[in-house]
Amino acid sequence: MIIVFLKQILIMKTTFFTLLLTICLAFNVQGQNFNDLDVSPMDTASFPTSYRNSDKSIRVIYSRPQLKGRELSALTPEGKVWRTGANEATEITLYEDFSLGETEVKAGTYTLYTIPGEESWTVIINSATNVWGAYGYNKDLDVARVDVPVQKLKSPVEVLSMVFQEADKGAHLHIAWGHVHIAVPFTKS
Repeated sequence: MIIVFLKQILIMKTTFFTLLLTICLAFNVQGQNFNDLDVSPMDTASFPTSYRNSDKSIRVIYSRPQLKGRELSALTPEGKVWRTGANEATEITLYEDFSLGETEVKAGTYTLYTIPGEESWTVIINSATNVWGAYGYNKDLDVARVDVPVQKLKSPVEVLSMVFQEADKGAHLHIAWGHVHIAVPFTKS
């Protein structure tokens, strides 16, 4: 009788621990803790802009920082190379040859840097890729540079934004943040 009683206790303990383990695993899977979401999420701008056209000519991948009450000049100091976004440096892919200013740029993937200024920004296409920030910027790897005028916006743009607009023989990449707007001309070679 004692043996039967001990067997029942053993079965009950095994059942209890199996049930407890199952519940713990279920909560672990269902209640997974994720790290905080990135406050500067990645975004893409493509040309042609229509989502119905999958045959793109240019694509930019960038992270979208927010002003959050800060001054743009503190985030993009004048005269210093900027990654043109947050986190990884902005990446631009040309699926066909284009010219930036007077310089022809072959199809490929590049890093897009800018040097902010009061009246104009210098836009740089650099052959380095997979770059974090502008810390590893190397001027010797520049493929093309062009200065574009700054247009002042009446209403500020809180989150860095990029969009392409069709232009004569190509497209303009519009970049806006704070009260600053620039248009970067890409012409088909």
